[in-house]
Amino acid sequence: MTSPLHGKHILLAMTGGIAGYKIAELTRLFVKGGATVQVMMTEGAEQFITAVTMQALSGRPVYTSQWDARPDNNMAHINLSREADVMLVAPASADAIAALAQGRADDLISLTALARRIHECPLLVVPAMNREMWAHPAMQRNVAQLTADGATLIGPASGDQACGEIGDGRMLEAQEIFDDVEALLAPKPLRGKKLLITAGPTFEPIDPVRGITNHSSGKMGFAIARAAAEAGAEVTLVAGPVQLRTPRGVQRIDVQSAQQMFRAVLPLAPQHQVFIATAAVADWRPATAHDQKLKKVEGESAAPTIAMVENPDILATVAALARPPFCVGFAAESEKLAEHAEAKRLRKKLPLIVANLGPATFGRDDNALLLIDAAGQRELARADKLTLARELINDIAKRL
Repeated sequence: MTSPLHGKHILLAMTGGIAGYKIAELTRLFVKGGATVQVMMTEGAEQFITAVTMQALSGRPVYTSQWDARPDNNMAHINLSREADVMLVAPASADAIAALAQGRADDLISLTALARRIHECPLLVVPAMNREMWAHPAMQRNVAQLTADGATLIGPASGDQACGEIGDGRMLEAQEIFDDVEALLAPKPLRGKKLLITAGPTFEPIDPVRGITNHSSGKMGFAIARAAAEAGAEVTLVAGPVQLRTPRGVQRIDVQSAQQMFRAVLPLAPQHQVFIATAAVADWRPATAHDQKLKKVEGESAAPTIAMVENPDILATVAALARPPFCVGFAAESEKLAEHAEAKRLRKKLPLIVANLGPATFGRDDNALLLIDAAGQRELARADKLTLARELINDIAKRL
């Protein structure tokens, strides 16, 4: 997978805090994503994790002092900031945030933040502290000043803290920070656009314990939602019953049945520029959902007859609106992929349909896609679903 961080140079500045242990994993993620990482640490940071550890993970010598004599000009704060595409302060302690907000320059990190070219090297700050420290009026003044000066805050989260208390101030997990940095540095071809996406299966109840569903995992739709948010779009994700983490910055609406998904999508569709129908919506549902579990009768071998009725066609209904959004359909087929997908595109009057072989992708982390429009077909070779989602979003952005 090619990350938006591929080829980027991250200046990773660590200040003191127990959350520093998470930065080891974050550094590994950055390197795996194709970025280079230059670590600098305060004296406080070295009380929690060693410079040796961070050097081993980043593959670069760590800087710990503004008096470091290794640069020929003895100006590490200038040299390091000029090389960086972004400066990330994580964990950012209360003291570090105060120093950054006040423009102090009394250690390597605050000095470098002040010396960087602010329009070429954005400053990202990941707070980590006790809940009372975070809530203190002085801290909130410093945070307000820091954001007014152009810095971007990532977090904090709410949860268990090392001190034993629970509340705001907890540093985000490594994967969450990585996702946010990736999104912030990604190109923004969909900035100002609103995308509505459906994902996952639907569940049509037969009785309180049984129902009709399918093998869709929702992974492709969630990957598309993440890629769209990275591209700058405002994203609403209507999700069937799946156990997946909501992509950062995406508004999620959970539903169960096709009728619930229909009722969620229809009022929202006219407010969006793009509608991507990734969900595997059940075509039929039981005409009646029984209030109690259907019991097998002793001595009777015949299964109960379940009358079925057709579900509303969400995609066709949205495409038929007086002023529809740009509609993208998905076709999960088991045979004659291009033929069946093109027939579906024409039947529902769609500008674009994305086809794949359902049995070959349900539940998997990779896929292969076939994009079909009025001009013909284009294959997206098998890759992980996030890579494919980014390619699809780029394709849609060009069409808009």
